[in-house]
Amino acid sequence: MNTLFKRLLIACALSVAMFSATGAQAVDEEAARVLARESNCFKCHSISKKGDGPAWKEVAAKYKGKPDAEAKLTQHITSGEKVKFEDGHEEEHKVVKSKDPAQVKNLVDFILSR
Repeated sequence: MNTLFKRLLIACALSVAMFSATGAQAVDEEAARVLARESNCFKCHSISKKGDGPAWKEVAAKYKGKPDAEAKLTQHITSGEKVKFEDGHEEEHKVVKSKDPAQVKNLVDFILSR
């Protein structure tokens, strides 16, 4: 093998290893949208327009670069914690309709990727 080919092969192998080590996976957008619909998320949220709740683009911007973003958003959509609306009233946030950590993570990653 020539030297350039060897270097490319090593670079590709390192990239794959780094990608695997971080646990990074592509978001399954369709599965995230299905879970969001089943959980009635779109009643208050949309991808880009503010409704009763913030647009997911706003949520993604708020948490961008924050190391605890995934944990905070996961807690928010799975705990039923209180949320405050612009008119001042409070309600319990609806809990996502899945107990599968992989499905919840996919939805959170989808929201944060907007």
